Amino acid sequence: MNIARAYLEALQAFGYTEEEARFLYIVATHSGYFMARQFLAFADVHWGKRTTLFWNKLQAKKHARTECFPKSGVVYHLFTRRLYRQISRKNLRNRREHEIEFIQRRIAMLDFVLANLDAEYLETEPEKLAFFCERLKIPAHVLPSRTYFGQKTSQPTVRYFVDKFPMLLSEPSSSRPVVTFTYVQGTAANLTDFAHHLEDDLPLFRQLPEFRFLYLARTDCHFAQAKELFDSLVAIPLESHPAEDLIRYFRTRKAWDLRQYATLVEGDLIFRNEAQKRFAGRRFENLYTGWKAERVTEADIRQELGGNDGPHTTHFRTQLLQRLRGPEPRQARNG
Repeated sequence: MNIARAYLEALQAFGYTEEEARFLYIVATHSGYFMARQFLAFADVHWGKRTTLFWNKLQAKKHARTECFPKSGVVYHLFTRRLYRQISRKNLRNRREHEIEFIQRRIAMLDFVLANLDAEYLETEPEKLAFFCERLKIPAHVLPSRTYFGQKTSQPTVRYFVDKFPMLLSEPSSSRPVVTFTYVQGTAANLTDFAHHLEDDLPLFRQLPEFRFLYLARTDCHFAQAKELFDSLVAIPLESHPAEDLIRYFRTRKAWDLRQYATLVEGDLIFRNEAQKRFAGRRFENLYTGWKAERVTEADIRQELGGNDGPHTTHFRTQLLQRLRGPEPRQARNG
């Protein structure tokens, strides 16, 4: 992560050390919220005079306020517009107050960024627009966006990538850099929000010959289902002709279910076994049930899955998101 010297100097002008300025830049850009353990891990320090001075500066300058939650403990919120303006982040919604679910996800996002400080990020909305629209020549209308309506006399505002999940760029100087999109699972007991997120991003994914997707969560309970959703909503639809393969699978499967074994050759059985893994999931089961009952036509399947002319390479990975902590407390000396 390369932080412009001008931004660090702007934060240091408030009286922060260079290390504190770096931490505040990362928090303001990627989260807006942080916990004490995250600063301790970043600075590799124990509780003591140094950390106390940092907290005192934040509160004396009214740059941060503390919020206490029963299960999450004390959370620090960088909220002042003056601090965000110093690093050209005055329009970030990070400085506004939010509900606990939002805050917990932002804390998790910061854990990820702090654990991957060597990575290069597309940090802001202008940076992402410049990369996708100017460098890759992708039209803005396919980017995930949300329209905000203000007063009756004002024009609606279109904002892009409003979820602010970390976006990494591998080989940023190469002619064909590969983007890693991330998604941080919240506290929801289901993956409805994840499915909506993938559907919103799919038009952009269709424009990329290759990309990576990293699903992050505190526990692994949703990992298998997340992979299934990604395959059914993204990976398979991005293949060249997934609809034709799905129709062939349905025909072969129906013949097998009806015990019409004489109509099947060895190649059909091999294809069926492979397709059974490839087209696993509720979405394809519902399509098969509808197709078998003649409620879903083959034309419906072709329209839903579509196809793509160019090849796409997708990489999906799940990862446990650890809570960063500072050094272990020093052991008391004997004697």
